[in-house]
Amino acid sequence: MDTIGLNTLSVERIWFITGSSRGLGRSLMEAVLKHGDRVVATARKVEVFDELKATYGDRLLPLALDVTEPAQVAAVVGQAFDAFGRIDVVVNNAGYGFTGAFEEMTDEEFESQIDTNFWGVVHVTRAFIPRLRKQGSGHILQVTSIGGRGANPGLSGYQAAKFAAEGFSEAIAQELAPLGIKLTIVEPGGFNTDWAGSSMGYATPMPEYDATVGTFRRLIAAHADGALGDPDKAAQAILKLVDLPEAPLRLPLGNDALFLLRAGYQRSISELDRWHDLSASTDREDLPPFDGPAMLKALGYA
Repeated sequence: MDTIGLNTLSVERIWFITGSSRGLGRSLMEAVLKHGDRVVATARKVEVFDELKATYGDRLLPLALDVTEPAQVAAVVGQAFDAFGRIDVVVNNAGYGFTGAFEEMTDEEFESQIDTNFWGVVHVTRAFIPRLRKQGSGHILQVTSIGGRGANPGLSGYQAAKFAAEGFSEAIAQELAPLGIKLTIVEPGGFNTDWAGSSMGYATPMPEYDATVGTFRRLIAAHADGALGDPDKAAQAILKLVDLPEAPLRLPLGNDALFLLRAGYQRSISELDRWHDLSASTDREDLPPFDGPAMLKALGYA
């Protein structure tokens, strides 16, 4: 039975979406407005929303925001609540990619990836949690990446930030659940946005990394306009997600994401099995044998 269709809510929602100027954020913002909800849309330059503002009027509140500035984040979140009285869905979507071997990147290039793609998520989440707790409801969507659970050469800064955002989000999801606040990590695969085009930055290449990072650069260039995922369909999937009575912790988006995740799980299981004896050799001998089910129960997983 299709629980998505049966549990769709007709209540108007108020959304707060970072990184709304283009890509998935733009598609989601437009889908939310067409759905009849209201949106606080943030970006560094709000004039990109002028046409939509003329169409949707007070249902769209554009606000300038740099997610790397915590004081500005707190002020903008306050403006959103002042305008609408509540926020139902928070979408942490702001971010960008940067390609290069770690050695090729300057300190500033690497740190900028962490500042935007990880600390931006932290700043926005921190500003919202006390308000959502007092509200007693809300759904936080952390848009990470399939690159938040598997890495490849050339994206060490980006994927370090996404891995960190995943761990941070998985931990606080457990803290927030008893307070009536949902959290879902949304993990897109490759989508037909400008992530690999005009939004992508590049380090100055070194010939020593041509066989690894160079191969990845060429792959990006060859598929910049041909990614499998449709951002408008992703937006519709997210609209269905927020209607679910029990939202998943993680929602991969795209068949490529599903394939890469399964392949990654299989590699991890194979590696665990191969090195099991070495891994298991480090337990203390003066204690009872390890009891996995008991540990899961103590941690609240069973």
